[in-house]
Amino acid sequence: MRQNLDRKLNNPLTKCFVFASNSQVSYISQDCEEIPEFLGRKYGHMAKRLDLSFNLLRSLEGLKTFSYLEELILDNNLLGNDLLLPRLPHLHTLTLNKNQISLESLLDHLAEVVPSLQYLSLLGNMACPNELVCKEKDEDDYQRYRYFVLHKLTNLKFLDTRKVTRREREEALVRGAFMKVVKPKDAKVSGIAASTSPEMHYTPLPSGSRDLTNHRGILGKCRYIYYGKHSEGNRFIRDDQL
Repeated sequence: MRQNLDRKLNNPLTKCFVFASNSQVSYISQDCEEIPEFLGRKYGHMAKRLDLSFNLLRSLEGLKTFSYLEELILDNNLLGNDLLLPRLPHLHTLTLNKNQISLESLLDHLAEVVPSLQYLSLLGNMACPNELVCKEKDEDDYQRYRYFVLHKLTNLKFLDTRKVTRREREEALVRGAFMKVVKPKDAKVSGIAASTSPEMHYTPLPSGSRDLTNHRGILGKCRYIYYGKHSEGNRFIRDDQL
């Protein structure tokens, strides 16, 4: 498979599918699993906008030579949680729609390597609990996700398809750290854990009297004394009532 990939990338016809205009480079729908070396060698020094949508990318190692990038489009690929970007100090726009990315590790990484980021889109990933993608999610889940992202990436102006509002920014500052959307444990796993753990029932009785076949009296001292009108002591007859 690796040999077939190398053969395709070195094929002169493959290079014909590159569309370059001024500082914009597009290499779309080529089924490549990594960024071809010739792209960086030929366009890395001048590209400010790079579109690699609709490929099979699993690695972004080839971006090291694109040090002047300002916009990067990576929609519809196979990028996962091991996604690693080189440091791109000028990058302000990044779209990662429809990949296989979760959230927190990505945000910490982006905060480190793309400090100028202002526009980010993560629609279609597990990271983004959008109700249009997952029926189990609702607008409240999505809003919590936005607060959490804005807490991590404080310079964002647009997230997904919506502009960041001043209210969102203020809320993210106060509560964003606590807005991480946590996926509950799988019901099957929980069921197995419950079946393997011993069933415990609370009882106030001493351990010596918990055996139902052993009928023994237990002598103890009560901690509380009741002096209300229904107290047993009120039932005794006084001398003047005889």
